[in-house]
Amino acid sequence: MAEKVKVKSGQTLSSIARDNNTTVSEIIAANPKFTTDPKYKGGNVVFSGTTVNIPTATPTGPTLATGPTLATGATLPTVTTLTPEQIAAQLLAAQNAANAANAAEAARIQAAADAEARRRAGQSAYDILLSEFNQYGLGSLVEPLKNLIQSGPSSAELTLALRATDAYQKRFAANKSRVSAGLSALNEAEYIRLEDQYQNVMRNYGLPASYYAKDTTGRQEGFERLIGFDVSATELEDRVLTAQQRVLNAAPEVTTALKQFYPDITNGDILAYTLDPSKGLAEIKRKVTAAEIGGAALGARLGATVGRAEELARYGVTAESARAGFGAIGGGLERGSQLASIYQQQPYTQTIAEEEVFNLPGQTDAQRKRKKIIGLEQAEFAGQTGITSGALGRERAGSF
Repeated sequence: MAEKVKVKSGQTLSSIARDNNTTVSEIIAANPKFTTDPKYKGGNVVFSGTTVNIPTATPTGPTLATGPTLATGATLPTVTTLTPEQIAAQLLAAQNAANAANAAEAARIQAAADAEARRRAGQSAYDILLSEFNQYGLGSLVEPLKNLIQSGPSSAELTLALRATDAYQKRFAANKSRVSAGLSALNEAEYIRLEDQYQNVMRNYGLPASYYAKDTTGRQEGFERLIGFDVSATELEDRVLTAQQRVLNAAPEVTTALKQFYPDITNGDILAYTLDPSKGLAEIKRKVTAAEIGGAALGARLGATVGRAEELARYGVTAESARAGFGAIGGGLERGSQLASIYQQQPYTQTIAEEEVFNLPGQTDAQRKRKKIIGLEQAEFAGQTGITSGALGRERAGSF
């Protein structure tokens, strides 16, 4: 028959078992509600006022048995009487054993309570982390780690686990390219900050949104190539300016020359070409400068080849000097060619005119040829020809 007690404030099954000279396991066995009702959490939680059945041992009488028959001449063994000290020692040993069992049970209950507290703390940490990451569109990076976060890992363990997920590898894909190229990987803050700088540059210069629009995780594939090639926001702005101001917004002859000189650059891809980080910025500027020189020649109705334009660029001819120089050459080249033919002189060509106008090697000889033609014309018509007052008759060397 079981005795009933009511739980008082502060009591646990362990303390009730100790007070009633029984064990927690026997109390739980006598009270099925502790295992069937989830609110008691298997006996780890009890509430004030709860009725608890305390099991009591059923007394039993001694079992009488027939003793062995003594053989003839045999005597009974002597019964050893325990001293008070021995009895006390045995009682102490029994008490110590009971205390140890109760301590082990209390430790088990405390461990279960601690585990529950960690689970709740882990859930809270997960909710906080998920909320923070969602603000940056990165919630999908945290969701696969829910169980790990709830187990209460260290910050180092969590960081390593996060960076090993497929979602993280996809979101920060450029770091793999950087490492392969011998560059250091960017941390998450550096990576996102650089993406934001790219976006601001492209938006400020009016590029189509397709160049900088991000997906729900903040990822933009075009940015991955820029980051992988270690392109700074300053270099990106330089590339955009090169494409916009020196090609797309320049005279149409520049675009014509660029496509004529470099067939791999189509009109619709000029911007994409200049933003391609695999194309070096210096190489892009070299081609654009050659196109500007060629465009100036085409604008003056003169011939232009990629080889000659690149050569003039190497001699320091710029877009501005090319426009002025070819303007002068175009004003006198046709008449100079006619006079050279009339007076049976060496042909006066665009190349000869360029040597004089742009101060190239051969400048002195080119100037001499021009003056000789002028002299022949002056001698025949007593200095009254149109050429002496025209573009061919001007002293042009070094003026442009």
